[in-house]
Amino acid sequence: MISVIELFGGVGLFLFGMSLMGSSLKKLAGGGLEKILQNLTTSKKRGVGEIKGWGLGLIVTGIIQSSAATTIMLIGFVNAGIMTLAQTIPVVYGSNIGSTFTAQILRLGDLGSGSLILQLLKPSSFAPMLLVIGTTMHMFSKKPKLKDLAGIFVGLGTLFYGMTMMEEVFKPLQQSDTFKNFFLSFNNPFIGILTGLVLTAVIQSSSASVGILQALSATGSITYGMAVPIIIGQNIGKCMTIVLGSVGANKKAKRVALSYLLFNIIGALFFTIVIYSIYYTVGIPFFSKVVNRGDIANIHLGFNLIISLILLPFPSKMAKLTEKIIKDKPVENEDMMAKELAKLDDMLLKTPGIALTQCKNLMQKMGEKIQENYKIAIGLLTNFDSNAFDTLNKNEDFIDKCETALSTYIVKIDRDRLTIDNRNVIFAMLNTIGDYERIGDYCINIAYIAEECNNDKVVFSEVGLKEITGIAEATCHIIELVFNAVESENMSKAYMVQPLARAIDDMKELIESHHVDRLQTGDCGVKGGVALYDLTSFFQRIALHSKVISKHLIKRLSRDNDIDAQHGQLVDKSSEEYIALEQFFFTKYIEPIVGKKAEKKDTKSGSKTDKNSEKKHDKGHDKNTDKKKEDMSDKHSKGSKKTK
Repeated sequence: MISVIELFGGVGLFLFGMSLMGSSLKKLAGGGLEKILQNLTTSKKRGVGEIKGWGLGLIVTGIIQSSAATTIMLIGFVNAGIMTLAQTIPVVYGSNIGSTFTAQILRLGDLGSGSLILQLLKPSSFAPMLLVIGTTMHMFSKKPKLKDLAGIFVGLGTLFYGMTMMEEVFKPLQQSDTFKNFFLSFNNPFIGILTGLVLTAVIQSSSASVGILQALSATGSITYGMAVPIIIGQNIGKCMTIVLGSVGANKKAKRVALSYLLFNIIGALFFTIVIYSIYYTVGIPFFSKVVNRGDIANIHLGFNLIISLILLPFPSKMAKLTEKIIKDKPVENEDMMAKELAKLDDMLLKTPGIALTQCKNLMQKMGEKIQENYKIAIGLLTNFDSNAFDTLNKNEDFIDKCETALSTYIVKIDRDRLTIDNRNVIFAMLNTIGDYERIGDYCINIAYIAEECNNDKVVFSEVGLKEITGIAEATCHIIELVFNAVESENMSKAYMVQPLARAIDDMKELIESHHVDRLQTGDCGVKGGVALYDLTSFFQRIALHSKVISKHLIKRLSRDNDIDAQHGQLVDKSSEEYIALEQFFFTKYIEPIVGKKAEKKDTKSGSKTDKNSEKKHDKGHDKNTDKKKEDMSDKHSKGSKKTK
């Protein structure tokens, strides 16, 4: 009974050590592994992409020590549309070879006991040293990278300790005739394959099951005839994790899991047929020879290496085979928006860098739908079409769902595994998602105003319509500018949003002032005035949210974490560049409304006015509105006068 407990304890330590070592290695590498897998598996030259993918799968799995983890990562990529099925297949092949790395380390237990150096290289000798070094580093180091390195040492030491415990349990069995007779049954290939399959499926790790077999080899009772079928079965059994990981994924992702399963099944059939055809006809003399840890490691490596080299030239054929087995159902009018939302796959949370990229991509789609809705809504003001509301409402529903999905998904991303810049990206995204959604709401509000005007037969005067068109164009400009700035992470475009928002604010006041004049002369009606005031308010609020988005972007790109993006001073408004932009937008958008040439006041006066505008924008009150109207009217009546 004690031996059984010790055996399970050894297996537990082995699995824990391997998991800790793999996760620590992955943290130490950061998000680079996922990006390498995503970006470096294609090439214009035929065959180069496959070789690169094969090599990357080998390296990445060698680091994280789990072909299942690598394949589940790939399933997430395909499920999210980041990689194609053909891209992933060579990576799957390489990952199977990378999973043999642990067995190659464990073969160090075969080293002799002659010199002191060889003694120190044995796992049973350096496992305690690794644990001491790792534990000391973890306790006294405050740097995350060193803690990850400590995790590698502790994991490796624990793994070897578990291996040593299993060997100690198995040692007394080498004198047991019952034990030897039991293992003789494994000479039957079907029993051996089934045993390896079940053992690996239960513990969900081929590296661990091969490690157990290596520990058993220390008894001197395991021959090639016993080890070969068990290892073949182990390679099929490790697919259980992949099959479970693909549950709930889309058909493309399931095909990745199937390609992994087919790789190992084809390999098992190939080796079983070839080896046992020779064995039962000609005979294989060394099958009765006892194996050691190194022999088992080599068999494990040889199985995966040979099959991957055989299948590597045919990734497209493997992809077609999986497509024939898992067929697409014919779907008419498939909801593309639902597909976009589905790309925020929880599988990608295991690869935070890629998960964040998917969030960026969805925000880009969100921005595209907002721009589409804005243009539709503005078009309704002059050419009303009730059928357009189907598209508007569908887009608005998508925008609202994006806000909820992104807000929920982003907080799940493990920030500890991201770079500092990507952490700042997450912070900025969380702060701007709401602004995106609010801009979308104002687009819908503009469409409702157009509907009311159509139902109530409200007609704007020629001058009023011209002014509304002018501020609508300026607002369209600011929307395109801010979304392009976020997408391209362009500081210059983000900087331009600030003076344009100021120009829209001034346009709103001028348009409202002109409407009051037209109302007094009877050129405009009250109903039209209510619609005009609502529209200009919506345009101004869109400009405000655009300005807040640009401030968060400027704050992140300038890496100035001490500035409040909503109320802080991020832009030097006394700079020549800013003044030139103000003048440009003034000339382009405000002068046509004024109706005659006019130029901005001097720098000092302009800065003061801008501060009042900022205060109104950001704090929601308009203490200086009357003063600004007087200044604008005075400026308009005096005409153009440039102050140096």
